[in-house]
Amino acid sequence: MLYKNAGVDIDSLNVIRKGIGRHATKTFSARKRSEFGLFGGIFSMGPDILISSCDSVGTKIIVACATGVHHTVGADLVNHCVNDILTTGALPLFFMDYIGFSKIRGKIIVDVVRGLARACRNEKMALVGGETAQLTRFYPDGVYDLVGFIVGTVNKKNYIDPAARIKRGNVIIGLKSSGLHTNGYSLARRVLLRKYRLSSYIPELRCSLAQELLRIHRSYRKDLEPRLRYVNGLAHITGGGFYDNIKRILPRNSSALIRKKAWRPLPIFNLIQKLGKVPEDEMYRVFNMGIGMCAVADEKHLRHFRALRPKIIGEIVRGDFGVKLE
Repeated sequence: MLYKNAGVDIDSLNVIRKGIGRHATKTFSARKRSEFGLFGGIFSMGPDILISSCDSVGTKIIVACATGVHHTVGADLVNHCVNDILTTGALPLFFMDYIGFSKIRGKIIVDVVRGLARACRNEKMALVGGETAQLTRFYPDGVYDLVGFIVGTVNKKNYIDPAARIKRGNVIIGLKSSGLHTNGYSLARRVLLRKYRLSSYIPELRCSLAQELLRIHRSYRKDLEPRLRYVNGLAHITGGGFYDNIKRILPRNSSALIRKKAWRPLPIFNLIQKLGKVPEDEMYRVFNMGIGMCAVADEKHLRHFRALRPKIIGEIVRGDFGVKLE
């Protein structure tokens, strides 16, 4: 089975994003420069740069609604957005949210916001507001949409510009994920719910399917913040997997070699691949496979990352073939 069979066409989405980017980059003024791309929007203000990002929890919301567990998706959203702006070296300032629904119990919204607020406190940023919109008959009853907006800042001298920093011979460090994070749920649900219920205990996962699918998207800020000076580039492995996300940070005439045998994918990914007969390349294009963040660094700086128990999963090489997994 392919992601397209589950209703998500990555190639079409990439074409749409390129079209959006062409329009967005034409909106900057002569005094303040804005950019569109990488993992966050860039807006220059004197010696500092504002970095913004917008994302959603996607169809992971359906799992939350089916199980009645709503306090974790807020943390998923906050952590995802924090990781996105962290790839530029930016630390978060404030967060806003949008919750849209047709008909839903008030307690559910309170639980969602409680999770958002707790995650914002953990990430040392303010939850400054948001929008709660009731759109009658627009969403199915009992289901809601959750979107987050984050703004952070980084001094220009600390901004991580992968095009300028990444060099051939740099190593690629893989930091472990907690699970699916917030990507690939349309395919995961399509495959797994053919055989299991969300309440099913699955021995190889050592928990129920619902517990596995609701594992919170890991934030890498606390681990990487004191080490950002040693980072040449960061790729948050979300939608598009290894192929699309690592490609975003590659300089011209440079490519990435990823060695799949350098780490062992989490059991949930093996289960999805086996039950859905998903091609291996598709797995690495849709899911994080147990690596949620990739840091590119000089080999001489590896000692600064040892406390994180990282995996050296590849290196930057000469070429223009993008990302190759071997």
